[in-house]
Amino acid sequence: MPTAIVTGSGGLIGSESVSHFVRAGFDVVGIENDMRAAFFGPEASTAKTTARLLEAHSEFRSEELDIRDREGIDALVAREVGSLELVIHTAAQPSHDWAASDPHTDFEVNATGTLNLLQSLRDHRPEATFVFMSTNKVYGDRPNQLPLEDRGERLDLPADHRWFGGVDSQMSIDTCMHSLFGVSKSAADLMVQEYGRYFDMPTVCFRGGCLTGPSHAGAQLHGFLSFLMKCTVSGEPYTVFGYDGKQVRDNIHSHDVVTAMEAFHDSPRAAAVYNLGGGRNCSCSVREAIAACERIAGRELSWSLSGEPRIGDHRWWISDLSEFRAEDPAWSLDYDLEATLQEIHDANVERWAAGR
Repeated sequence: MPTAIVTGSGGLIGSESVSHFVRAGFDVVGIENDMRAAFFGPEASTAKTTARLLEAHSEFRSEELDIRDREGIDALVAREVGSLELVIHTAAQPSHDWAASDPHTDFEVNATGTLNLLQSLRDHRPEATFVFMSTNKVYGDRPNQLPLEDRGERLDLPADHRWFGGVDSQMSIDTCMHSLFGVSKSAADLMVQEYGRYFDMPTVCFRGGCLTGPSHAGAQLHGFLSFLMKCTVSGEPYTVFGYDGKQVRDNIHSHDVVTAMEAFHDSPRAAAVYNLGGGRNCSCSVREAIAACERIAGRELSWSLSGEPRIGDHRWWISDLSEFRAEDPAWSLDYDLEATLQEIHDANVERWAAGR
């Protein structure tokens, strides 16, 4: 039976990966040390998710290991080398706000941790597929230079603009502000590409937009749709940071992210890079997302506007999915925005409403 290693196995994409690849016939080894609780507080802990996965899947093992532990990572990869076919790297410090408070930890987790994994694979199992969950923050605030127009409830590009249907991977990552988080993830992204290109290893960087789903432990600093729905259901006030709430995001369900990973593993190539989000059909502004949450929850959200946007935050982002679809034409999105929000609500409403 083939083995997959999933870092950050208690997180949103990590936990979805565990369940999906167990069902696909893999023994799955998770790497998880619940740093999310340290980043965002006890409510964001991944411990319950890890316990749920262990109970649900006998083919899943969880290792309490820090990806910054070079020797520990190397020992784990060496132990699994006989059947190791796939590494899915989702562990990260995911917030550009948090990164500014502790740049050393942010860089060590995001960049050095990624290097540890890549080098261990190079030493022990270079033919194994390496899937890296990167971010659109590698483009910094470059998208903010796009000629956006105010469409009432959202900002948007003119219909004849090159990137109206979504930004492709040819957008430059240079000469713009990234946030420290964007820099640490860019370093990791480039390292994944370099190991693929320099050592001919099968690697891919999926530069994610807003990744979401019912298992997302949303917090103010991370997890846009999940936290927004949580606030709507629980009555907790919500703050919109900048751009009059008209900033646009595309949103992709965790299931659709993981099926993209599987599609790549079925036909791997070296040093691949793709923007991965919900595309134009799954995009919304913050104002539009608020209206959708209120409609689904049947409650009004108490929200306020802060005039200051977050450093490096995007005014508009939609991913161009055509590059990946050209390589993997069988892959498609199974979830639209409405279905994703409904599932987030239905999976959590009882727990969140109890806090009112």
